[in-house]
Order: sequence, then structure tokens, then C-alpha cells
Amino acid sequence: MFSMFPFASIGEPPVEGSNSKVWEATLTPHRSLTRQGFAMVMGLVVAVNLVVGGMFVAMGAWPITGFAGLDVLLIWWAFRVNFADARRLERIRITEHELVLDRLRDNHPPEQQRFNRRWVRVELEQDQERELIGRLSLVSGQTRAAIGEFLAPEERKTLAVALRAAIAVPRI
Repeated sequence: MFSMFPFASIGEPPVEGSNSKVWEATLTPHRSLTRQGFAMVMGLVVAVNLVVGGMFVAMGAWPITGFAGLDVLLIWWAFRVNFADARRLERIRITEHELVLDRLRDNHPPEQQRFNRRWVRVELEQDQERELIGRLSLVSGQTRAAIGEFLAPEERKTLAVALRAAIAVPRI
């Protein structure tokens, strides 16, 4: 397997006559802020709020310090939600007969959907006039599964091309 993007590791389609009959892609959201960066940002937010709160206490407006503390709490909560969202994972495996979509999210049970390889198709919503790329879905009959919603539009487009190539069944 090789990595095409920071978001994913994507395998090449199986080669005719090779032992490997499985194509696999693992998709994860990209987050640029590390835990160390988070600690630095939160330290800066706390320091600024302490200075501002201290100034308001010195001016006699001590109730304002509570709102400054509330700002720190809300920013911490927003980062916590962001880090929890970053721990999600989508794995797509294509075998000789089926496509398996596994989804793993923090504090949620794992989800798995199976599609018959011959009946599944890859749909990518595109607006050619405005050059917009929308949702990427796996569709089989009445079943539709959106994948890679956290990916950038160009990454979804490239993933769609790779999935179509991997699903294609050679004709004799």
C-alpha cells in the first residue's frame, strides 16, 4: 500500500494473477493541531483571560472575570469535540466478491456495511458549471452510504477515481 494523501492510505487495485485479492483504503480526518500545540494555545488563552480578568477586577468590575473564565471553558470544550471527531476512521476493503465499509468513531459502536462488488457503484456529486464537488457515496439498490465527508473536494474526487478502478471487474 502507498499513501496518496495525508488523509488516507490507499492500496492499488489487485493485479490479475497476484496472490493479493484485496484493495484497501483507510480514511482519517486531517488535524493540524497537535496535543502540544493545544496545550500552548490553551495556555495563551488562559494567560490572556487572566490578564483581562485582573484588569476588570482592578477597575471594580469583578463579575466580568467569570465571563472570561467561561470563554476558557467554551474554547476547551470546542477543542475537545474537535479532537474526538479526529479519532474517526473509515476503512474500505474491496475483495473479489464484496466491498466492506467499516466506520469507527470515538465512543460509538463500530458500524459495518457490506455491498456486493458487482452491484455497488460510486457516485460523486459534481456541478461542472461552478466546478463544485459534493458528496461521495457508495450506492447499491436502495442503500446509499456517504463516505469521506471530512475529505477535501479534490481528495473525494481522487478517491472516487481510485474506488471505481478497484471495483471494476475485468471482462473476459
